[in-house]
Amino acid sequence: RPLKGSLEFINELLDVFPDAKYFTRRKFTIKTIVQQAIKKKYTSLIVIHDDKNNRGYRGFCRGAHKLLHVSLPNGPTAFYRLTSIKKRGQIYRGAISTAHRPELILSNFNTRLGVRLGRMCATLFDQRAEFRGRQVVTLRNQRDFVFFRRHRYIFTDQGQDCELQELGPRFTLKLIYL
Repeated sequence: RPLKGSLEFINELLDVFPDAKYFTRRKFTIKTIVQQAIKKKYTSLIVIHDDKNNRGYRGFCRGAHKLLHVSLPNGPTAFYRLTSIKKRGQIYRGAISTAHRPELILSNFNTRLGVRLGRMCATLFDQRAEFRGRQVVTLRNQRDFVFFRRHRYIFTDQGQDCELQELGPRFTLKLIYL
């Protein structure tokens, strides 16, 4: 059973990806989950790992700390360390999102590995962005860290300037292996 904090994080991820579905892992191996996802014709699979350690008398629970991204049917697999998670309620002036599909901005994915990761992340998002929703997801690669941010942009009266409002979640990914 996932922890409460992990379930909240998963719900916010489901809000980012409108066509995503959530299934509990139970005691299935990753291999059987991948085979089932291929049979159901899914294009990507994300597995969130959470940690339940019992150290000390109060216990220690880290919550969601690893993310496995599998491109289906026979694409690459990326395993990330998940840090600095801020949910919508923890973000200053965090807003509630609408049901529109967000646009995607990939920044600084220049190296050979970066291009591969950028394409892999781009497969998670629908290519038919709805510009009326004015939502954007930014993935920024900097020193082997991938920063995930989600915003709503609002044009000012003259249309020259733009203001941003963060929607959440906000987290950082560190690639462990590809």
